[in-house]
Amino acid sequence: MANVITSEQTLELYAPLAGWVLPLGEVPDPVFAGAMAGDGVAIDPTGDSLHAPCDGVIALPGGGTHALTLRARGGDILMHVGIDTVKLAGAGFTLLVRDGQSVHSGQALLKFDLDAIVRAAPSAITPILLANPTASRIVRRQTRRRVAVGDFLLAIAVPAGATGTARALADVALHRHFRVPFDHGLHARPAARVAASIGAFEVQLVLRARGRHGDARSTVALMALGVERGEIVEAEASGKDAVAALDALSRVLEAVDIGARSVSAAQSTTLQQALEPRLLAPAPGSKLSGAIGARGLAVGCAVLLLVAEPEAGEAGGDAQAERSRLRAAIETVTAHLRGLGMAGTAASAGVRQGVLEAHLALLADPQLQRQAQALLADGASAGSAWRQTLREAAATLSQLNDPRMHERRADLLDIERQVLVTLAGGAPGSAALPENAIVLANELLPSQLLSLDASRLSGLCMAEGGATSHVAILAAAMGVPMLVAAGASVLAIKSGTALVLDAESGFLLVDPPVVELTRIHELLATRVHTRVVDDAAAQLPAKTVDGTLIHVYCNLGSAAEAQPAVSRGAEGCGLLRTEFLFLDREREPDLEEQLDVYQSIAHSLAGRPLTIRTLDAGGDKPIAYLPMPREENPALGLRGVRTGQAHPKLLARQLRAMVRVKPPGQVRVLLPMVTDLNEVLEVRRQLQVIAREFGSSVPALGIMIETPAAALLADQLAREVEFFSIGSNDLAQYTLAMDRLHSTLAARLDGLHPAVLRLIELAAQAGSARQIEVGVCGGLASDPEAIPLLLGLGVRELSVVPAMIPRIKSLVRTLTLSACVRLAQETLSLQSAAAVRDRVRLWLQEQAPAPAVE
Repeated sequence: MANVITSEQTLELYAPLAGWVLPLGEVPDPVFAGAMAGDGVAIDPTGDSLHAPCDGVIALPGGGTHALTLRARGGDILMHVGIDTVKLAGAGFTLLVRDGQSVHSGQALLKFDLDAIVRAAPSAITPILLANPTASRIVRRQTRRRVAVGDFLLAIAVPAGATGTARALADVALHRHFRVPFDHGLHARPAARVAASIGAFEVQLVLRARGRHGDARSTVALMALGVERGEIVEAEASGKDAVAALDALSRVLEAVDIGARSVSAAQSTTLQQALEPRLLAPAPGSKLSGAIGARGLAVGCAVLLLVAEPEAGEAGGDAQAERSRLRAAIETVTAHLRGLGMAGTAASAGVRQGVLEAHLALLADPQLQRQAQALLADGASAGSAWRQTLREAAATLSQLNDPRMHERRADLLDIERQVLVTLAGGAPGSAALPENAIVLANELLPSQLLSLDASRLSGLCMAEGGATSHVAILAAAMGVPMLVAAGASVLAIKSGTALVLDAESGFLLVDPPVVELTRIHELLATRVHTRVVDDAAAQLPAKTVDGTLIHVYCNLGSAAEAQPAVSRGAEGCGLLRTEFLFLDREREPDLEEQLDVYQSIAHSLAGRPLTIRTLDAGGDKPIAYLPMPREENPALGLRGVRTGQAHPKLLARQLRAMVRVKPPGQVRVLLPMVTDLNEVLEVRRQLQVIAREFGSSVPALGIMIETPAAALLADQLAREVEFFSIGSNDLAQYTLAMDRLHSTLAARLDGLHPAVLRLIELAAQAGSARQIEVGVCGGLASDPEAIPLLLGLGVRELSVVPAMIPRIKSLVRTLTLSACVRLAQETLSLQSAAAVRDRVRLWLQEQAPAPAVE
């Protein structure tokens, strides 16, 4: 079923769910029945899934998963499953799509539990609405009959040139502030009431909250703000009836006396940023939870970093002049990034260089350049051509279920901002920071972090973001504690507020009492001393008190990271992610290029083990030169070792490069995403053939244990490999059925969940039985609270981020293996990751002081 737009510009919508079609007037809710939320029909469902009524782009409003919007050529199509289902708080609803995802007609969008809705909600009747009827109108509709998914439902007449976007604000606007009084915030019905309240006025009115804005006439736009009860919104109105419209709005929302202002529309963003921190500031002593991006503890003062989105500029002017402007801006940003690469400490140089190289590659990307040039030829300004090009690329990556691709999305938005700032006459540069600054931001971009004065930066806390982002990796390499996904309340903290950032336990303490500040300062002083001691002993082996040797290796993502890792005590590389060689380019690296890179890393490691993971790419990490099928669920599709076997020449070239690294025996080959024995046997046969060809020994072969299947079959797999490497991040994701990229679930996705620990134990037992090395290369290996458990479960190799090597080695030297075994067995019977962490923290406090280093 494809969109049908006739010569009369008519868009046909198809039934998104099975059931009985009703006129909108029969919906048992006055907002929907009165068409306050938009015109359309309703369906009393008989099925349990919602599908796309036409092609479009998904927009997920705030307030739960019970409703979603499809942005189509004819306007916004709102589908609201059931009446008053916002009260279910998402229970019984399973989203199958992401915000910003392009979908095709008939594609499944949402699964729901119809029985649960019938029991808990007033009605399961589902309105299907054209939410902006002023732009388009319904000319034909189905009613009072049974439909199946895909049957004709509505026809919408689309005016020529209609875009569904709101008109621009006038040069002068009035501002007032209101508190949202509705129990469940601005969900569909309250949003419709707000929109209806200004319907009779000649006014352009925008509501702003949480750093977002929405047209107050659009129910969908208001829902998308995600505003909850009690939050403050700013109304910005311009036009003939601006005052009257704001008065009408005050009869729906609660007016807040912050003072009306008359400012230019261009100033409104700055005004909002100035006001927002003091509108919803958390009370003194408040504790805001977040996910740990980089471990550590910091105390300092808040610095709110709210960067206004740069203007792209209007279309028009000479195309050649615009090309010259864009080229000059890109050259300026390129030079700035190369300058940043010269800064920083040796410890962070590799990671810093890797991120900057990714940005430089994107700036020079020929496909992005071609697309921008095409838009310039069509009359776009340099800024608008660059923004549209980068946004389209970022939107494509946002649909992919993979952390690396989301890092790339953030990178695209980062270089978009830098080029636009330069086009507007600005210059990339450092933000001024006070001493001991804890920077707060919605989602810090890599270039923003690299531009900060590291000598004054104590910590970072982001409202959004992920623990696998480039910013998190940079922060860890720089030794800067960081929390991510801490929520919008972070942005309401006033600059200068005293903060304690605990990126060990995962919380931000706002304006703590003096006693607590004193305690934290004393603890920090102790940690500084401990860090000095750890660094001094970093080159010594990591042996437990009772004499068990634990190998502490490093994770590497580029050649530049190897030498700094060795200087911090790395005994080898437990995971080289080879994706950096294959992504962000138009042609596959040939055998000689691969060999040169692997050999340079081997030289930097000076004979220490080098574990090279074969390319972990697929539908979730697309490669321009590698034809891959479109995947409905890339995380469960063609990826890891499956991709290599689907493209045997690519895998063979990589294996040949690994076999040729000198000296023989230094390289170990690691296979990702293994699920059965045949995958291993096929690669081993290839390695044997290649080794004979070059007269070399067959490298040690290992597998990643990152799926429950691999853990459960570990006894079979251990017979055919020389080592296991447990990828705790993916193992936790697949075991707990929680997306690593889901901001709401980020804090709950914990590898110390008892279910994950039991799978680790299975793998370790199987490895021990066959006397092969069992290591962990995922996030748990760098988590001090996980170390006693991993050792107790049988892990003898830890591959960690370089910055954590001294600390992890020092910790191992304080542990007694027999006590770790008892602790691990005890935690396997606990009920949650939180309970496990509580038990480990208490256990660590009970341990005797660390013995002197040998």
